[in-house]
Amino acid sequence: MNEIIKELFQKSDMKYQQFHSSLCPNTDNIIGVRIPVLREMAKRIAKENPEKFLITINTKYYETIMLYGMVIGYMKSNLETRQKYLDIFVPEINNWAICDCCTSTYKFTNKNLKEMFKYLKKYIKSEKEFEIRFAVIMLMDYYLTDEYVDKVLEILNNIHHEGYYVKMGVAWAISMIFIKYEEKTIEFLQNNQLDDFTYNKAIQKIIESNRVSKEKKEKMKEMKRK
Repeated sequence: MNEIIKELFQKSDMKYQQFHSSLCPNTDNIIGVRIPVLREMAKRIAKENPEKFLITINTKYYETIMLYGMVIGYMKSNLETRQKYLDIFVPEINNWAICDCCTSTYKFTNKNLKEMFKYLKKYIKSEKEFEIRFAVIMLMDYYLTDEYVDKVLEILNNIHHEGYYVKMGVAWAISMIFIKYEEKTIEFLQNNQLDDFTYNKAIQKIIESNRVSKEKKEKMKEMKRK
């Protein structure tokens, strides 16, 4: 696995390293490899010998943690095996970028909605900021459907954690639900248990969306809490 580390350093971009480090506070282990490059590496590893990589890779660096998470998504495997490695990966998540970039690769969830929904509950109940965010972003990415949207809103309504990235994740998820289920979201916003910060951030994200009309944005502004 030293070859992977060596390859990461060869593909590092110092300007990107400085820029991306500024976006990920309290993260001092970034080599500086761009996300598209990491995705190509992860796809290659997933085709070659993914389990050997997952067993032996050193997760000392931001990029190796990211690769670990991406390989779980890209590898050909059964759900039980993926969940086994997710249980190792999720506690390693320590910033929003690793969380969000990796959840987007977990397309296997679409074929295992019931099983993964049950699986995510333990992370929703976690006390750790990024474990909860992982569950929230997974719900946002794969469960905004007629069958699950009411359950997702109920879960979001009952998340009470002071972590900034939990609050922002919940707000983002609510804004995405608004795009697909406007009336349902407005009804939710009129009667919920969200703290003021999360609530107002959800409103803000709806207002900032390019997929919401000016008229609707004006109405949402009126719903902000003072």
